[in-house]
Amino acid sequence: MKWQEVCENKYLQNLPFKVELNKWGQIVMSPAKPKHNIYQGIIQNLLNSLIETGLAFPELAIQTTNGVKVADVVWASDAKLSIIEDEDVASIAPEICIEVKSASNTIEEMLEKKGLYFGAGAQEVWVCDAKGKMSFYNQQGELSKSLLVPDFPGEIKRRNQPAS
Repeated sequence: MKWQEVCENKYLQNLPFKVELNKWGQIVMSPAKPKHNIYQGIIQNLLNSLIETGLAFPELAIQTTNGVKVADVVWASDAKLSIIEDEDVASIAPEICIEVKSASNTIEEMLEKKGLYFGAGAQEVWVCDAKGKMSFYNQQGELSKSLLVPDFPGEIKRRNQPAS
């Protein structure tokens, strides 16, 4: 199956799952719980407030060497936005690709996606764990903080969230 077919298939629209394709064109679906979506929204809002150019947005389908993967949140510069915004699937990864780990994700899956996003042109890949702790990576390895957005916090919290 090709990504365009996924996008046009009426049975696959409005599913409560993230839909991806593996390298054989098979559909892979991952359920998302509200906490996952909350982290996505907070990360997107923080990025858009910390960077004056480009755009942070959720759920971008990116063509990789292992099929189409959907990053939970991305930040793309204006230059990359002009390339991908009218494509059916992003032919290149934005500068920052972010995965929010959920119960259905494995560490191995996160590591594989990290490599795939770098292979597609990402400069940094971030992972938010199930408790909101952020990990930042570039192609050289793990970073203590993002080099592209150094003011991004190391932990995601809701406003007025009680201390854990």
